[in-house]
Amino acid sequence: MSLKVRAVLVVVIGLVLGLSLSVGGGLIGNNKAPDKEELAWEQARLFAEVLERVKRDYVEPIEDAELLESAIRGMVSDLDAHSQYLDASEYRDIRISTTGSYTGIGIEVDEVGGNILVITPIAGSPAARSGIRSGDQIVAVDGIALEPGNLHDTIRRLRGNAGSPVVVSVRRADEIIDHEMRRQVIRMASVHGEFLGPSFGYIRVSQFSENTARELSRAVDDLQDASNGMLQGLVLDLRNNPGGVLDAAVDVADLFLDSGVIVSADGRTIDSRFVRSAHRGDILDGAAMVVVVNKGSASASEIVAGALQDHGRALVVGTETFGKGLVQTVVPLSKGRAIKLTTSRYYTPSGDSIHDVGVTPDIFVEDTPGFPDLSLSGLLDRESDAQLAEAIEHLHPRPVMHSNAQ
Repeated sequence: MSLKVRAVLVVVIGLVLGLSLSVGGGLIGNNKAPDKEELAWEQARLFAEVLERVKRDYVEPIEDAELLESAIRGMVSDLDAHSQYLDASEYRDIRISTTGSYTGIGIEVDEVGGNILVITPIAGSPAARSGIRSGDQIVAVDGIALEPGNLHDTIRRLRGNAGSPVVVSVRRADEIIDHEMRRQVIRMASVHGEFLGPSFGYIRVSQFSENTARELSRAVDDLQDASNGMLQGLVLDLRNNPGGVLDAAVDVADLFLDSGVIVSADGRTIDSRFVRSAHRGDILDGAAMVVVVNKGSASASEIVAGALQDHGRALVVGTETFGKGLVQTVVPLSKGRAIKLTTSRYYTPSGDSIHDVGVTPDIFVEDTPGFPDLSLSGLLDRESDAQLAEAIEHLHPRPVMHSNAQ
């Protein structure tokens, strides 16, 4: 065994011993170590053995640092589909994305059953313009097949310099479709509003970033100015919205609620257990609301839809949402690195977890083929978009509503 591998073994066993002493009372005074401690030591020895074998026998030489980083990635990613180790570049990218811009093709992906699926193309992005849809399975990038379950590698290969070409191959039903596009800086204006007249408004939220609640409040102000006073009703469109910053979702829901729980979360640490509640002040003064969702509505979108639905503040129209009810916390590490770690399950005000279930709409309306076309700069099609048409219809006869205190 090489000196470097021995050093790694010493570090790993030291960590195992430290963990055993802290959580199991330690080995001192015991005639025989508990089975789980013996297993931990055995796994540490196995780790060093595998590391030595790979270094000695693999077809190409690999540096120790590369092997150890791969081990770290595997440890974190094996926890669940959403936890991830972030090197300095990836951590920088995720910080940029929460502020509303990054470089890539503008697509949100997730790992489901070992497959890399499209949650949604971001409105106005190269991916959206090329015709990639929510639910497509990415099978190759630039002609190179993806390894099953390797979400990190997929994201890395989709990223690149602005202007560089990329071909993304997706499986849709039984067909493989190649989409050619060029990467660009994705500047994500997250809110778009349109006046429906005579006193109704439409607001589309494409994602939840740090500025979303502020953008949405301004959009409502503009719509109210266009109607010469308070709106009588609003359609809030969250279709194909992949989520984003949890606090942004809380702030958006808070805009339309006077009181009550918006979301709660439960985890193992104090910071991961919390309740977020509404503050007095509904910017629509109780005017009717309809929220439109579909399978591409995930995470923060589901927090907003679930809160407004549970409080009776809005009617939810569309299809069941994606069903991502887990909270990830980005934990900074040394040298600009971080881990994105699942730390909580979140619950709607009624106490329900929507993970792997989704928010069930009050009125089910299937997606119309070719819709929703949710480019922020596009015009609404009230006739061909069945979900939108249903939402607008339910604005008119509904009485003025007020949020319920809980």
